[in-house]
Amino acid sequence: MSLTAHEVDLFERSRGRLEAIAYRLLGSAGDAEDAVQDTFLRWQGADRQHIATPEAWLTKVLTNLCLNQLTSARVRRETYVGQWLPEPVLAGDRMLGPAETAEQRESVSIAVLTLLERLPAAERAVYVLREAFGYPHGEIAQILDITESNCQQIYRRARQHLATGRTRAAIDAAAAGRIAEEFLAAALSGDTTSLVRLLTDDAVSVADGGGQVPARSTPIVGALAIARFVRGALRPTATKEAVTGGSWAMSAAVVNGGPALVAAVGDRVVGVICLEVTGDRITALRIQANPAKLERLARQWAG
Repeated sequence: MSLTAHEVDLFERSRGRLEAIAYRLLGSAGDAEDAVQDTFLRWQGADRQHIATPEAWLTKVLTNLCLNQLTSARVRRETYVGQWLPEPVLAGDRMLGPAETAEQRESVSIAVLTLLERLPAAERAVYVLREAFGYPHGEIAQILDITESNCQQIYRRARQHLATGRTRAAIDAAAAGRIAEEFLAAALSGDTTSLVRLLTDDAVSVADGGGQVPARSTPIVGALAIARFVRGALRPTATKEAVTGGSWAMSAAVVNGGPALVAAVGDRVVGVICLEVTGDRITALRIQANPAKLERLARQWAG
């Protein structure tokens, strides 16, 4: 069934919101785009005259497509090589969605997207729709075909699960930029002591190479161990240049609302280090080096 110009426009006005929901649910910008495109195809084939509230219909279709994808994604995670981390996106990307509240900003941080992987699919969906987009429990219940009281229970469980091992830390873009610059200066100086001072004693570093590039398969724990790792990782060698295709430079950036460093060979991004901050110190480094998860960010960086 062909779409009218009005129906196409209606969908396009919803596209940004749908992408932002899908990105939070799937942790992948590429998968989010695919889910939104599948939603468009469902919209094109639907009997639209009998759809009273298109926004609600589109949200329901998208959410259920994402839930189906999460089920298969969990199977793939079991055979994933090394540590899994979500796909990072630069500040200003519409995948990040609304950022008016602290809850909305936090919901798309690399730390929270990583934690969301631990949740059952239903908890993840309820949490995202409620926390990041403010949907009332009644609407979420209709989207997921559950009762409102069940929706409230699922939301409470999701919040409890996410509260474990996480400290809320509000940080604005300006502060994120300053922290990234400070960490970059300390890292490039080669001074281990300066790096240690920026890290908490129990800081953790996790890297995702996806089996495509060399990446440590287990976390690094402790300020001194991480500082030594960073110092060694940034030291130029012939081996590193062979792996990355040339000499690379580091730049401070804001990624998923937080401080980050971007490693690039010319315009080609080869890695992103996201810094998780509590107070004025760094509690975690989340390093994304899997080329498949850097494509969107790399396009933005080059542009």
